[in-house]
Amino acid sequence: MRIVALDLGAKKIAYCEISDGKVIDRATVRSLEELETRLGPQAENACVAIEACREAWFVHAVLTKWGNKVLLVDTTRRKQIGIGQHHRKNDRIDAEALARAVEEGRIPLAHLLSPHRQNLRRELSVRRALVETRAQYITTIRGLIRERGELIRSCDTEYFLANVRKSRLSDEVRATIKPLLAILEPLEQQLADVEQRIEQLCAEEPAINLLATAPGVGMIVAASFVSVIDEAKRFDNAHKLQSYLGLVPSEDTTGGKRRLGSISKQGNGYLRALLVQAAWNILRRDDQNDPLRRWADAVVKRRGKRIAVIAVARRLAGVLWAMWRDGTVYDPELVARAGARGLRVASQKLEFRAATLERGAAKIHRRRTRPARKKGGASSR
Repeated sequence: MRIVALDLGAKKIAYCEISDGKVIDRATVRSLEELETRLGPQAENACVAIEACREAWFVHAVLTKWGNKVLLVDTTRRKQIGIGQHHRKNDRIDAEALARAVEEGRIPLAHLLSPHRQNLRRELSVRRALVETRAQYITTIRGLIRERGELIRSCDTEYFLANVRKSRLSDEVRATIKPLLAILEPLEQQLADVEQRIEQLCAEEPAINLLATAPGVGMIVAASFVSVIDEAKRFDNAHKLQSYLGLVPSEDTTGGKRRLGSISKQGNGYLRALLVQAAWNILRRDDQNDPLRRWADAVVKRRGKRIAVIAVARRLAGVLWAMWRDGTVYDPELVARAGARGLRVASQKLEFRAATLERGAAKIHRRRTRPARKKGGASSR
């Protein structure tokens, strides 16, 4: 089979084909359609390497439809492929380095998300952008109001607009914040529409309902976890998953000494941030009987809150992985006895599983129908 590599850029694509260690064809094109004569259905099938990037899913689908074998390359391991060596890096050189790595069998493969999880990831990305935009606008509006010596009551983010309308603000302040409110109002509706689509996608994912039974984990955290991991069984153990998410300490073993530093922060940063936020929620819970909370309190006493919250996020990721792997809901007694490993050994009764899922559905319903709060912190996630 022909060996080809593509370096996908924002404005152009570098094409390189290799045979017996020699470059036999090069090209630089502006779109994938221009490569149809080389890689299309009428051409001889090829083994094509592409780096994991924004357009990789689309390119993978098109090339596969054309009859090629597509290799998705893990960009975090580009050094072992030879990309960037000797401070020489451009599209042509990168494409050639990829092609040579394919021929020599040195390609570190990345995982390709299933189509349904790709859709879920896209909707979550849209929601994230809307939530962050809303948080920025709310912060700006609050600052403009305070700048004039006026105040509005604290409230949850979803009730901010109603709170502003009810507040006694001067005409001058209302005129100042009017353009921002004009954008914020339709943004809230767009956010509600996106969350409805996410709920519909989550309804087709039984694993999300299972994961949402864990403490500190709601629909968005569970959906983000599923959309990033895709398949729990592609990880042999919880530690490999935690390492994949960048929640394990960085390590330096040079000179015969093992030095551990801060977490590596590899992998999906947004999911890591959500897990940390879930860990904070666990630390703030009133339930002192939950094993994760008791374990977190013990770490807080030894190392302090900042280190404890990362440790809880790491352990929570392992527990979620084990729950998903075994198809179980969160059982505090089981976690207390054996942690993440015990979730495989002890099977749960159907009555317990059904009751837990029912409680989770009721919690979601209460959250949707709860009345507006007058006081409380605003969440940006």
